[in-house]
Amino acid sequence: MDILYDDNRILVCVKPAGVVSAGDEAGSMVDLLRKALGSETACVRSVHRLDAQVSGLMVFARSQAAASILSEEIREKEFKKEYLAVVRGAFEAPEGKMEDLLWYNRSLRKARVMEGPGRDVKKALLSYEALGYSEAENASLVKIRLHTGRTHQIRVQFSSRDHALLGDRKYGAGEFDRCNIALWSWRLSFLHPQSMERVTFCQTPPAVFPWSLFSLTE
Repeated sequence: MDILYDDNRILVCVKPAGVVSAGDEAGSMVDLLRKALGSETACVRSVHRLDAQVSGLMVFARSQAAASILSEEIREKEFKKEYLAVVRGAFEAPEGKMEDLLWYNRSLRKARVMEGPGRDVKKALLSYEALGYSEAENASLVKIRLHTGRTHQIRVQFSSRDHALLGDRKYGAGEFDRCNIALWSWRLSFLHPQSMERVTFCQTPPAVFPWSLFSLTE
């Protein structure tokens, strides 16, 4: 478990793939962090989520007060999240926005793009920038900023435009890929719950396929 920063208010770490980000059951991020800190009773509270298959930066609160402040920042759009992804195909425009109406099927645990409003249908908005293209793999590296936080949002929005994420077996042809889902929580920026000054954390993914296809810098 890579802990990048820890004080009496926040803890910033790199979540590995295959670990549940919410809850405190055995094997969850909270459980692993408490073990890394050497205390089963350490105050570690989740304030945002990553899909279990997704890796990268996460911040956890180290007190109830900090958790409340960070949660409020998320509601007020002060909490900024950027991701890197490797997706199928090339982009005609180097940057753009994706806006859709999404509905999440809880029984199937899968989201879909809807044509119009309806019960439990929610607006989803993100912006992206294409950073590179691998002709050999017909794959693009994209930087993504979320403006809403819907379940599986990045995965379903890109897949609906024939840009499925590599390794995504739920929304693409990931069974043929040689990697886990190629989605990485790259940058977090928020107001520190004690000083209320903006802090930014950035971590590039490891130099393994498919990230190794591209030159990655912070």
